[in-house]
Amino acid sequence: MAGAQDLFDPIVMADDRFRGEGYQEGYEEGSSLGITEGRQHGTLHGAKIGSEIGCYQGFAFAWRCLLNSCATEKDSRKMKVLESLIGMIQKFPYDDPTHATLHEDLDRIRGKFKQLCSLLNVQPDFKISAEGSGLSF
Repeated sequence: MAGAQDLFDPIVMADDRFRGEGYQEGYEEGSSLGITEGRQHGTLHGAKIGSEIGCYQGFAFAWRCLLNSCATEKDSRKMKVLESLIGMIQKFPYDDPTHATLHEDLDRIRGKFKQLCSLLNVQPDFKISAEGSGLSF
């Protein structure tokens, strides 16, 4: 009887074997797709952040030129905030997406940008959408 039981073991154990093989194949395919999807997601969000930071930087450089050309005594606070924003943008960790304070730094830059817009009496409308990003006034 022991020989007959050994004969049927592959049939009885087929369910476990197929489940294990299916799990392994699914895990490998899922890992591959997860890496691809994660890379696409990271690229999209990295591009959005880069576009936003670039817009802030262009805005700041343009206003620095405008304020330098006709600087008055009351513009000193504006220049101080403007230079602070430019410094924050230059220190931003562009090439390290795992930087511990990346999101906090981005929030500080956004806050400084809003402060500068308030001082300059400018109402920006920064939008990021599928067709691109932009800053309108």
